[in-house]
Amino acid sequence: MRVKMILPALTEATSPLFRPVKYSLFPPLGLATLAGYLGDEDEVTLVDEHVEKVRTDDEPDLVVIQVYITSARRSYELADHYRARGAHVCLGGLHVTSLPAEAAEHADTIFTGPGEDTWPRFLADYRAGRPLARYDSRERTLAALPPVRRDLIRRGRYLVPNSIVVSRGCPHVCDFCYKEAFFEGGKSFYTQTVDAALSEIDRLPGRHLYFLDDHLFGNARFASALFDGMRGMGRLWQAAGTVKSVLAPDLLEKAVESGLRSLFVGFETVNAGNLAAQRKWQNIDRDYDAVVRRLRDLGVMVNASFVFGMDSDDASVFERTVEWAVGQGVETATFHIMTPYPGTRLYERMAAQGRLLHSDWDRYDTRHTVFQPARMTPAELEEGYWRAYRDFYRWKSIWQGASVKPTLRGQARHLAYAAGWKKFEPLWDLLIRARRTNQALPLLEAILSRRSAIRPTHVGMPSASDGGVRSR
Repeated sequence: MRVKMILPALTEATSPLFRPVKYSLFPPLGLATLAGYLGDEDEVTLVDEHVEKVRTDDEPDLVVIQVYITSARRSYELADHYRARGAHVCLGGLHVTSLPAEAAEHADTIFTGPGEDTWPRFLADYRAGRPLARYDSRERTLAALPPVRRDLIRRGRYLVPNSIVVSRGCPHVCDFCYKEAFFEGGKSFYTQTVDAALSEIDRLPGRHLYFLDDHLFGNARFASALFDGMRGMGRLWQAAGTVKSVLAPDLLEKAVESGLRSLFVGFETVNAGNLAAQRKWQNIDRDYDAVVRRLRDLGVMVNASFVFGMDSDDASVFERTVEWAVGQGVETATFHIMTPYPGTRLYERMAAQGRLLHSDWDRYDTRHTVFQPARMTPAELEEGYWRAYRDFYRWKSIWQGASVKPTLRGQARHLAYAAGWKKFEPLWDLLIRARRTNQALPLLEAILSRRSAIRPTHVGMPSASDGGVRSR
């Protein structure tokens, strides 16, 4: 059986001007994981359109397309093309789960939710000549997960080829997150066994790892055992965690001892009133200053995530957010315009209030305003979003953030990481187009290795009297 698996490019990644390095940062693993269920007799190709062109002159028997909201138009275009050529087309992913009726118009079979239970059932049905039109995930386990088909991944096209996922979902229920819709009907957070996760890590060559888990620290017992098992492996790794997980005693120390050097943290907002409204319970009453200080004391760089446009935000939120992040010495920041994705509580609320401006999915990319903000115009929200990026990544801001670091090594590390991420995008574009992105990996590893931790007087949970930005 000839199987073609396609991850269509998100809209921004196809820019004719330059392509942000984040789309060539690491290989997504969803389709490569499903490919593990195919047999040795199957002829399988996997195409990530973010890093390579999709050939459409072939004639596969089975085409599998993973659909995100801003790749929906492109996904349906490819699906319609291959159906016309006689292939059986399968569509799955976040957008399909949110809007299954829309996706079904372009597919022979659709999948809702994660595919570990439904994909093997579909393959059996397809080989027997009786595939269903729809498969809904209900059983949630990673116990029998086959090895990821990394041989199908073009490793040289990515800056960090060693991406890894050891859990699914997140234990939290934020209103703006897709997760609740995607995992409806079963567990919304579950992990591999520690031994299976460590075995997968052992199979990865090189030194650097990038955990793609939504919340690697979500199960403290699992994470603690995983970090214990990784100690001594000599790995450098990056991941995502929450404000709450950073402040938890002992767990972060174990992560650092096992190689953690950079953490994506969802601060989301500096306005306390936004947190309860978006059900961001894990951030309420947390000292944001203490979070950054704790990471800095342990030598971990911070990628801070912020969302603009929540109902408590007015036009002052952009300057206040950037001022706080720069003043704290945050190395990199990721800004988003709040986007009500279909299937989320936020979308339902916005629709009921008549605040949705349109359903052009290409613009549901967290860079465009697709709803009516409460305290700004849509244009003010977009302009403020772009201004925040410009202000945070000005050379003046980068130097100011670096000056917060107490050592020259820490300051140099900050300058190299922050400037390398945003100030040299034309150079990244050249590397991407020349298909040599991975040649920058030794430089990234060198920066991550220059850990500049200071020895704090205490490393436990900071007290409320420490001051700083708090959720309330």
